[in-house]
Amino acid sequence: MATSPAGAGAVDGAIAPGAPILDVGMVSLQFGGVRALSEVSFDVKKGELFSIIGPNGAGKTSMVNCISGRYAPNEGRITFKGRDVTKLKPNVRADLGLGRTFQNLALFGHMTVLDNIMVGRHHLLKNNFVTGSIYWFTGARTEELAHRREVEEIIDFLEIQHVRKSVAGTLPYGLRKRVELARAIALKPDLLLLDEPMAGMNLEEKEDMARYVVDLNEEWGMTVIMIEHDMGVVMDISHRVMVLDFGKKLISGSPEAVLADERVKRAYLGEADEDDAPAEAAQ
Repeated sequence: MATSPAGAGAVDGAIAPGAPILDVGMVSLQFGGVRALSEVSFDVKKGELFSIIGPNGAGKTSMVNCISGRYAPNEGRITFKGRDVTKLKPNVRADLGLGRTFQNLALFGHMTVLDNIMVGRHHLLKNNFVTGSIYWFTGARTEELAHRREVEEIIDFLEIQHVRKSVAGTLPYGLRKRVELARAIALKPDLLLLDEPMAGMNLEEKEDMARYVVDLNEEWGMTVIMIEHDMGVVMDISHRVMVLDFGKKLISGSPEAVLADERVKRAYLGEADEDDAPAEAAQ
């Protein structure tokens, strides 16, 4: 059983398990003449593992970018833990308990694995430049040791002890994805946004990553929103699934209900309507 570091996924007293921790209302996003999102609404309950799926270009990453603060929606509202965060900067949202990984790796390639993960603790540091400059005579040393202990627990959890002092840019792709996940966990998020955490991985690496995600959700108490193209993984580990297509929400519900929906089969799986089958056969 996975063990959470102190404070990770701490229960917010204002939000009971099963109540919405995130509410997205009628969010639209436009880049010039391209409408990336059109009036998308959904909520994510505390303790849920919620997946967003859809074809390439459906608006999945755009939605995650709106939630994390990288993009500002043109219309709509985003509420996190009962607070309107629509116009807040990404660093403020991190302070509130929002963490994320990126579709394209965003590690500091010249830094060690340990240092990359420690970056995730930066917003939790209480000491400043002045107290840090007299490191041995203030609480800065004690504080850094406390953060290092929690980082070491994350390293143990993700089984990357053997590369903790390696330069991140020299690692194989699968390990770099794990390091980026570790940095996101280090923020101690209440809501963790994962943008294609298993993309480019082989079967064994995918199984490991899926196990880590489930443990973060079930044992560490983190609410998770995950974008993922591997339908087998999505259907196996998700509590609810939302489907986007051309920036619009098609359906949201249980994995079984979503997979059985004809619109999903047409948009995501590429299945033809039954009415089209004879015509295609005739050709």
